Amino acid sequence: MFVRRVIMNWRIHLSLLVVFVQVSVIAAWTDPNDFAVIQSLKDTWDNVPPNWSGADPCGNGWSSISCVNNRVVSITLVNVNLTGQLPSDVAKLADLQILILVGCGFSGQIPPSIGSLQQLVFLSLNSNKFIGGYHLPLLSGDIPPKLFSSKLTLIHLLLENNQLAGSIPNTLGLVQSLEELFKWTVPQNLNNLTSVQELFLANNMLTGPLPNLTGMNSLNYVDLSNNSFDATDIPPWFSSLQSLTSLIMENTQIQGQLPVTLFSLSQLQTVALKNNQINGTLDIGSSPALMFTFRSHSEPVDSVSLSNPTKNLDDYLSMTLQIFPSGQDYFNHTGISEIGFMLSNQTFKPPAEFGPFFFIGNSYPYLSGGTVGSNKSSNTGIIIGAAAGGTVLVLLLLLAGFYAFRQKKRAETAAKKSDPFASWDPNTNSGGVPQLKGAKCFSFEELKRSTNNFSETNEIGSGGYGKVYRGILSNGQLVAIKRAQQGSMQGGLEFKTEIELLSRVHHKNVVSLVGFCFEHGEQMLVYEYIANGTLKDSLSEMSQVQYTFSGRSGIRLDWMRRLRIALGAARGVQYLHDLADPPIIHRDIKSNNILLDERLNAKVADFGLSKPLGDSERGHVTTQVKGTMGYLDPEYYMTQQLTEKSDVYSFGILLELLTSRSPIEKGKYIVREMKQAMDMTMYNLQAILDPIVASGMSSRSVEFFDLSLRCVQESGVNRPTMSEVVKEIESIMEWQAESLNLHQLQQLTKRKAKV
Repeated sequence: MFVRRVIMNWRIHLSLLVVFVQVSVIAAWTDPNDFAVIQSLKDTWDNVPPNWSGADPCGNGWSSISCVNNRVVSITLVNVNLTGQLPSDVAKLADLQILILVGCGFSGQIPPSIGSLQQLVFLSLNSNKFIGGYHLPLLSGDIPPKLFSSKLTLIHLLLENNQLAGSIPNTLGLVQSLEELFKWTVPQNLNNLTSVQELFLANNMLTGPLPNLTGMNSLNYVDLSNNSFDATDIPPWFSSLQSLTSLIMENTQIQGQLPVTLFSLSQLQTVALKNNQINGTLDIGSSPALMFTFRSHSEPVDSVSLSNPTKNLDDYLSMTLQIFPSGQDYFNHTGISEIGFMLSNQTFKPPAEFGPFFFIGNSYPYLSGGTVGSNKSSNTGIIIGAAAGGTVLVLLLLLAGFYAFRQKKRAETAAKKSDPFASWDPNTNSGGVPQLKGAKCFSFEELKRSTNNFSETNEIGSGGYGKVYRGILSNGQLVAIKRAQQGSMQGGLEFKTEIELLSRVHHKNVVSLVGFCFEHGEQMLVYEYIANGTLKDSLSEMSQVQYTFSGRSGIRLDWMRRLRIALGAARGVQYLHDLADPPIIHRDIKSNNILLDERLNAKVADFGLSKPLGDSERGHVTTQVKGTMGYLDPEYYMTQQLTEKSDVYSFGILLELLTSRSPIEKGKYIVREMKQAMDMTMYNLQAILDPIVASGMSSRSVEFFDLSLRCVQESGVNRPTMSEVVKEIESIMEWQAESLNLHQLQQLTKRKAKV
């Protein structure tokens, strides 16, 4: 009995030890505090994702949850039909950086404790049914002051299309990292947000005093139009915002006289102030652009007046001309005779653009030193008057033509210099003048200087469209300048589409537009400089040997890096489909349009073929087929029905990440090659995979093959959405990281055992 009991106790201890070890391993993957919070969310919500099971959200790859170093850093749930409330425990996720809960059917209060999330950089709660402080999309009530704090690092705050009332608490002014603020009521300490570059508060029912923008020196675009602010005098900050390019304040109840210094702002391009109570004289004498124009075309005030230009029935230009004497009140007989002689004999010849001139004289009743007494004197006066009148008319026609010609040239030159869109012809197929939000219009000379006259040493890329140059702007900013070559330029409408779309999209995985140039027959786009070029440059050619580095860029793209690039690109496209306003279909997703920054973060670029979708176009839109062969959706090609799933097909770029091959190469189509290479066990792929990829994969990586092939299904209904693509890649990355960590642990254990 004693022996059997000892054995039994030993077995119990062994079982406990095994259980303890297993629990320890599981707990090591997810921070216990974070797991408790996630479990609380799961218990509170209904209809959570089906794989939210087990005790390890990070290790088991729970959908929509991302982790770094065992801590939850991102929760992204979009249109997943959840119900329930958002618990205040979410504020206990100390490392949370991204919280996106869009269209999830949530209700109840938004917990003010969210303001204590010090690492939070992106918060999006659109299209839910919260009540009280944040009722979306019918926001009402008071907003909790504790929602904001100085420790928050928010950059974007998007709460459009609400029915807001009341005011934002002054604590919003503590969030000085905020860069974009859309359509909200206005706190009076708004000017604490010194990093904000664009302020859109138009078309709301905002009341109270006009917001004070003093000190917001980063602002370049302000639109406060169509609100119900208190009537107020022109605010002093009008002329203090040195970066301002556009000031739109229509129907805002401002009154008084505009300050002269407003027009001294060197960057100012657009001012719209209609339907206000502005009075006095508009003084634009301090405008740098206008003064430059005046100085360039300065002429002395002379003694000739031209007025009433008309065209008669015979197509002659007719104009009234008056000549004033110099240093006296009237012409004398000698002066009138000289004028008549010169005009009668056509001493002055008109420019070649004009034909012969004729004159009809008017009487000249004033003769200096003349006498009116005798018939002889009277007749002489009549003759001289007639001659002078005829002379005046001849001079009128001559100078009128010359003057009109010169004035036309001056007006055209001045328009080009003062209006950056003067060369944009709305009567052509380029559409109306672009509506930009912060993008700068550069002159050709500015970009010429920044690239050292587009020198070859500054050339960093080329393609069918033209060349890309590295440039340094006058403020020291490093940029990439895409210059279209003659014969390969986009149509004016496509060029306009790209600059309009890029100027209003803001996401870390979408390339940022700095500005553009559209003059002298040039089409140039100025982007943020992306150090490592295109993904295409960094992919290696197919070979049977193991590469140390990949592609022309010399960057080694191991399997984990490729996964991160795929995830970044997917998030960029997902943003365009789900969060951009309006939604955007890119239409040209390919490896040449995925750029890699210095940290190998992927950025979606080149919006020349993009198509914005209105509310009536969600689902699909019929349009002319455009794109790049190999990446072009066959369903779109056959039906001309463009949908978001067309971008998903192009995202078959994932296959390019696996093989480092172009979609069509040496007569072979990568999609067909991949399908043929995969047998029933899903492992017959070694002959087609890039060796670098094959050496770094885990057993779970087969899911990436499956995802790639689902993206390129013939029928769009069988393809995943981009949000589903993002979730699956996140899950694959988590398992890959787990496999990598386990492998490293095994290697460390082996080394210790040898020692």
